Amino acid sequence: MKMIFWLVLASALIYASFFTEKDRLDREVKRLCAIDGGIRVYETVKLSAERFDRYGQISIPYKENVKTGDEYYFESSTIYLIRGNPKMWQSHYRVYRVYDSKFLGESVGYARVGGDMPGPWHSSSYSCPDKVDITDLKKQIFIKN
Repeated sequence: MKMIFWLVLASALIYASFFTEKDRLDREVKRLCAIDGGIRVYETVKLSAERFDRYGQISIPYKENVKTGDEYYFESSTIYLIRGNPKMWQSHYRVYRVYDSKFLGESVGYARVGGDMPGPWHSSSYSCPDKVDITDLKKQIFIKN
């Protein structure tokens, strides 16, 4: 009788954890990430060492903040695929050269936040892939000459 109880309890726990909305969305994040997630560089740009800061980064403005003399800019978008709790979204960053509007590279990532039991703790999250923000994209596009 004890054995049956433990088997039923274990089965219920496995079922509950595998089929929760949070876990379903984590699988969806992973699936979408496999389709188009990650960084894609279409053209690398060699720049002199003095163009980079002490962290090895160059500063480029957001498209709306481009000024005369800026050579590159970036755009970003967030598309909410699910709103509420839990929520899931796609983040997309794109880098362009100003003078010819050449598309230099992009990064796409997916994330889920929330879907946990209510409580005083922080919500759990899952994202895929790692390192797909504008900083990581610029590191792969802009290289020291």
